[in-house]
Amino acid sequence: MPWSLTVGRIAGTDVRIHLTFLLLLAWIGVAHYIQGGAAAAIEGVLFISAVFLCVVLHEFGHAMAARHYGIGTKDITLLPIGGLARLERFPEKPGQEIVVAAAGPAVNVVIAVVLILIFGFPADPAALQQVENPQIGFFERLAAVNIFLVVFNLIPAFPMDGGRVLRAALSYRLDRFRATEVAASIGQALAFFFGFMGLIGGNAILVFIAIFVYLAATAEAASEGLMALGRKIRVDDAMIRSFETLRPDETVDDAAEALIRTTQSEFPIVDGGGHLRAFLTRSEMIHALKATGSRTPVLEAATGKPLTVTSGMRLDRALNAMQQAGAAIFGVTDRDDRLIGYVSQENIGELMMLGEANWHKREAAKPAESGSVPRVPPV
Repeated sequence: MPWSLTVGRIAGTDVRIHLTFLLLLAWIGVAHYIQGGAAAAIEGVLFISAVFLCVVLHEFGHAMAARHYGIGTKDITLLPIGGLARLERFPEKPGQEIVVAAAGPAVNVVIAVVLILIFGFPADPAALQQVENPQIGFFERLAAVNIFLVVFNLIPAFPMDGGRVLRAALSYRLDRFRATEVAASIGQALAFFFGFMGLIGGNAILVFIAIFVYLAATAEAASEGLMALGRKIRVDDAMIRSFETLRPDETVDDAAEALIRTTQSEFPIVDGGGHLRAFLTRSEMIHALKATGSRTPVLEAATGKPLTVTSGMRLDRALNAMQQAGAAIFGVTDRDDRLIGYVSQENIGELMMLGEANWHKREAAKPAESGSVPRVPPV
């Protein structure tokens, strides 16, 4: 995620902090300093830091449960709105998804129980509705926040953990796409409710949460819609077939000319045997022009090892491989490992906009000769 800093690595997972989270800490410190001086500022920053430590542990609950099923977690990022664990993929079996989703809130339950057993619980639980009240003990307030995290995350709507539990439970009776639609629709309705309450009460944070919940629920539904379509078609149906390539001995200047001449924003670098060596993206090209000059070989400007899949693979499996590799593009090769096409984020977005019905209608209407052969450098 852009604008995030890696602060450590635990059990093979990078822990990252987004710069906006640091801004939140600064804002908390300033606000508490104005109200109560340096001591209040330190206490406020420490409390928010402790809350987000619990959030990190929550995300590691998901990560450890996912690891049990052979699913890795690339990183966990701290944002002002909470934590984000980037799993390589989500389990498709309903039982596994329930375990992974419930593992996060279960961590908060354990934290709350331990804090209450050690430090006790306030005589007036209603006082915990204001967790910023310094008259309530530090750890008692922290226990209350963990209880809130459990309740909030178990709301049966996307993007909360309860939404994933609901989707998994519905998947026993419905197909995964329809189950996702139901959970996402509840999430969107909840977002409207949060937004309305935030506007009525003048609570900007609640409005912000409403926007986040709505966008996340919509994105989840769109993502599952793509995967549902991907289970029915092959990479050959989604790949770009007509494109220009670059030779390994060409320079960034040659690539810039191709960028102007075509509508492509990425160029496969293909050797004389038709094998993919790398992808050169527009951003890499511009960076190379600024940093090392126009005579830089395209292979030096391109970064990262290219991901390839074999023609005929189901699209959803290719997308899973794409997600696990953290790639934005992958090549499609024939049995002889020669490049015949590629799939990028851009045409995945186009596929999502077309939808299944329009996609198949467009494919049926294509003339047989419409797919041109890529320009492959001669041997």
